[in-house]
Order: sequence, then structure tokens, then C-alpha cells
Amino acid sequence: MIRRVLIGLPLLAILGALALTYALWWGGGAPTAQSIVVEEGATLTRLCPGLEKKQLIPGSCGTYRGFARLLGSKDPIQAGEFEVPAHTGGAKLLDLLQHGQPLSRLVTIPEGTPSILVEEKLAAVPYLTGPVPPLAEGSVLPDSYGYQRGEPRSAVAARMAAAMSKELAALWAKRKPGCPIATPSQAITLASIVEKETGKPAERRRVAGVYCNRLRIGMKLDADPTVIYPVTKGKPLGRRILRSELDADNGYNTYRRAGLPDGPIANPGKASIAAVLDPEANDYLYFVADGSGGHVFAKTLAEHDANVTKWRAIRKARGEL
Repeated sequence: MIRRVLIGLPLLAILGALALTYALWWGGGAPTAQSIVVEEGATLTRLCPGLEKKQLIPGSCGTYRGFARLLGSKDPIQAGEFEVPAHTGGAKLLDLLQHGQPLSRLVTIPEGTPSILVEEKLAAVPYLTGPVPPLAEGSVLPDSYGYQRGEPRSAVAARMAAAMSKELAALWAKRKPGCPIATPSQAITLASIVEKETGKPAERRRVAGVYCNRLRIGMKLDADPTVIYPVTKGKPLGRRILRSELDADNGYNTYRRAGLPDGPIANPGKASIAAVLDPEANDYLYFVADGSGGHVFAKTLAEHDANVTKWRAIRKARGEL
């Protein structure tokens, strides 16, 4: 009996130690999923009190750090936001912080969004930090951008601008000689007008072709969105254009001056930029809405006037006039 007890005691001690190790290292974890934010340069020692407070680690900080040194990886803790699933044990938690994928949130900039609205959208993201830098019109590429919690707004804005520079350079290198556009900045300006004039992807190259034809012969662009831009900085006007606005002599009123306006009126997307760098070869000089979301195109002023009359009749029937 004594011999059995003497043999059994070490075995019980070993089993007890293994059970304790499992409970304090592989076991534990909060009963619900939680998110944690890790700042740049954070260590396990700095994070531990917060992890203990959230019940993400079993036992005390000292015990957990001891197990981490003994059984865990020596890799550094990553910065970012992490989603910790319910019942994540201590070992899995450390592996998540060292090797897991930080959460990536998205901010989406639709095609044709003016910079003033891009700035407002970035300012409204609660998880970003710091001020929004001024964004030049046409300088950011509309797309969805990932960001991490706590990231500076300026860093996200810089990625948007870098994406535009990269995309514009690639498209400019493949441009076709169909439009009298001399510089990449002029391409962005014309693309912003195309973006605002049509919401139909299939029409972009045709609309671009019309404006390229007008530029080629020195004809005014007569683009309503360029008239609106100085009034609202690209935001919706919400009413009809006033006669005084059509008569205003400024660098954006393409009813008063031939050629391109002084600069872009929005941030155009890839497709509109590509359209002005490879426009449809056509003889059209005019277009007007057709009542279905698209446009009807004309080669002569007489044809255009007839199309305008039809469009006005459609609007009158809808009670818009």
C-alpha cells in the first residue's frame, strides 16, 4: 500500500501540473467575442493588464507572462485591431496577437465623388485619428480602401492619392491618339466631366468622343456640371441652374469659354479616365438625356434641337417643367 502511494504521488503531481498548465495556458478565455486594439510597439507586458481586465487570459498577468515566456513564441506583438473569438485560450490568444491578421475596415469612395465629400467622409469615420489633409480635386482614386482602427486619416488619404497616381500613369502610358489631351492633368479634368455627365458605363467612351470632337474644333463644351462646380464645390445643386450662373465668367463655366475648365470637378474613376484616353471615334457633337437614364446623340444642331424638344416633352409629362 505504501509503495503504491509513493508511486502514485508523483503521478498525481504530474497530472495536476498538466491540468494546471492546460487551464492557465491552453484553456480559459472570455465567454463572448471581443475586439482589442494594439498600439504600435506594444509588448505583452504592456497589454497584459487590459487582457486580464477583459478576462481574455486565465489567471494573473504574471502567470500568463510566465507561460508565454516558457511555452510561447518569441515573435513580437503586432499593431492593429484584433477580433478575439469567444473561449480563446491563452496560447491561441498569443498566437493571434503575434501572427494573426488584424481587422481591416473599409471606406468606399464612389466614382465621381468631389474632394469636399471625400474629406467629409474620412472625417466621419470614427475609428480613424487626426485631421483630414486638404485633398486637391481629382487627386484620389475612387475605390474601397482598407484601414485599421486608430490609423491616421492622413495615411488613408495618402493611399487614395497614391492609387490615383499609379492608375493614371498606367492608363496614360496606354493612351490612344483620339483626343487632344496634352497632359495627365487634362485627362483627369475631362474624365471628371464625363463621370458627371453619364452614369451608364456603356456611354462613357461615346460621351468622351463628343467632348474630344468639340475640343478638336474649338467648340465650347457646354457642360452643366462645370457650371455647378464653383457654386457647390461638387456637391449636388438641388435645383435648376440659374441664368446668372450660366452667364458667370469664371474658369469653370464651359458655356462661356471654349476648352477645358481650370481643373477637375470631381474624382473620376478608372473607367472614365480610360474613356478619355481611348474615346469612341464618332461624329457626334451633341447629346441630351433620353428619359431612361441614358442619352441620345446627334451630329447636327438641328438633330440635337429635335432631341431636346423630345426631352422637354418627357419632362413636362412627368411634371418636372
